[in-house]
Amino acid sequence: MPRRNPGRERPQRRKQVHDHQGNAFRCVGCRLDVPMVAPGTAHRNHCPHCLTSLHVDHRIPGDRRAACRGRMAALSVTVRHDGEWLLIHSCQSCGGLSANRIAGDDNALALLRIAVRPLSDRRLPVNALLAL
Repeated sequence: MPRRNPGRERPQRRKQVHDHQGNAFRCVGCRLDVPMVAPGTAHRNHCPHCLTSLHVDHRIPGDRRAACRGRMAALSVTVRHDGEWLLIHSCQSCGGLSANRIAGDDNALALLRIAVRPLSDRRLPVNALLAL
């Protein structure tokens, strides 16, 4: 099939990139668009699909004052005394750690994979972990 304009290519469409000031943002991990509204939390700070985050908050959740802006990988989970789960993120740029509440639409399989990761580590005595 012949081209309509030989030697002249169509201009590339501009990609719509969202940031944390809008209604959604593009995940740095899986590149999906993520809505800012999240069930169970007032400040969406990670992707519900791959659990990746950006280092945007400094001390207070939602303050968006961190200068780092590095990629944060979900490292582990912890549970508060009331049963609420928190994701532990590690910044790949500055090494900082943060604890973030999980949201109601987070990928349950991804959360469970992180939660059972210590059970698959051969260096840790599984019997000691199960006794806790």
